[in-house]
Amino acid sequence: MALATVTPPWAYTLQLPQDPRGPGIARATLRTVLTVHGMRDLVDTAELLASELVTNAYRHSSGSYSLRLRGAGRNRVRVGVWDSSPEIPDPFGADTGAGTANAPAGLAERGRGLYLVREYADSWGAYPIRGGLPGQGGKVLWVECAGKPECRWGGGT
Repeated sequence: MALATVTPPWAYTLQLPQDPRGPGIARATLRTVLTVHGMRDLVDTAELLASELVTNAYRHSSGSYSLRLRGAGRNRVRVGVWDSSPEIPDPFGADTGAGTANAPAGLAERGRGLYLVREYADSWGAYPIRGGLPGQGGKVLWVECAGKPECRWGGGT
């Protein structure tokens, strides 16, 4: 009689200072965590998505920020980024009903990163964090990416 193996849920939080090296450290940590948990096929997509979210937090908040990684089911990961800014950026704040935001203008210098996040994530969202002590508010932007066949980036079918 074979026993079913149950993988316990896992979650990691990486606190990052307001430092230009933070996004690179976040990407390296994400690659390591996904590899250790047998999700190597998610690395390319999750790294792209996390990189955009973490870079956004670094560029648009004045304090520390954090990367949160969590197993979200079989071969699925949730990547969240918390920062102290309460503003939820477009396209995360936009509700277009179709699940996609309007693409940035062809020559726009900003706005492409989060647009790509919404296009390539299997699911995404944002929520404000209110109350608490000063510096504990802000927001969380999150995305989920699933392994093959759902993943649309990095060779998914």
